[in-house]
Amino acid sequence: MAVKIRLLRMGKIRNPQYRIVVADSRTKRDGRAIEYVGIYQPKEHPSVIQVKSERVQYWLSVGAQPSEAVQRILEKTGDWQQFKGLPAPPPLLVKEPKQSRTEIYEAEAKSAAGVAETPAKSTKPAKKAAAAPEAAEAKPAQTKAVDPAEPNREAVAETAEDPAGAGADAS
Repeated sequence: MAVKIRLLRMGKIRNPQYRIVVADSRTKRDGRAIEYVGIYQPKEHPSVIQVKSERVQYWLSVGAQPSEAVQRILEKTGDWQQFKGLPAPPPLLVKEPKQSRTEIYEAEAKSAAGVAETPAKSTKPAKKAAAAPEAAEAKPAQTKAVDPAEPNREAVAETAEDPAGAGADAS
């Protein structure tokens, strides 16, 4: 019997999830499998790849042929290199474990308590009073920014005196 290690598609539309299975090469893609040896979820970030390494090594040793997709997955996990006697690849990226809500709440409570326990900084008006004369001198030198939505007041005054603009042409 010709045995293949291949992917069995599961999941929903636009959210594929696969099982890595050992099956007879003559069965359908999603047909009966001899053994389930792992899972692959490509839509997660990073992709979820879990393989039962000793079972895959056994099936490879008895002559099971991996499909191209499964061979790439086995190369990422290092099982293919182990079977062929090659050096191991770099480790896979692993998603950080999700913190529970209680851990997040306790961390926030500690940080809030730490902020409340620190003594408040004393604000002395002496430093502000010394800085006030310098700020008063700097203000006249600054010009007011012109708002682009505000119309030009000089142009409005000219059009109010001579709405048709005939006075400029007549002189």
